[in-house]
Amino acid sequence: MEFRSSTYTVDDRPVVAVEGVVDLVAVPVVRDLFQRLLREHAGDTLVIDLDGVTTFDDCGLGVLVGAAATARERGGDVELVCTAGALRDRLAVTRLDQLFTVRESAA
Repeated sequence: MEFRSSTYTVDDRPVVAVEGVVDLVAVPVVRDLFQRLLREHAGDTLVIDLDGVTTFDDCGLGVLVGAAATARERGGDVELVCTAGALRDRLAVTRLDQLFTVRESAA
């Protein structure tokens, strides 16, 4: 499955749902997507829904960290939706669950 995304709004917060493989090949597209949304919604909290991700490599984790830094520089934040056990465990092992608020849903 290739990388796909969709964007929508929940309670006036921008949400981007990411699906498929987030690896070295997809990282430039993912980074550009997050940066565009952070520019369009400066000062807001961007919710990134990772529940549709099948593969998420270290480069993808780096993109999340970069998105959080950009959002916070602009007075906003990034929150993650992640219910998948393996990815949630990976966030815990890398301690990224302390950098992000990890939610059960976008609502």
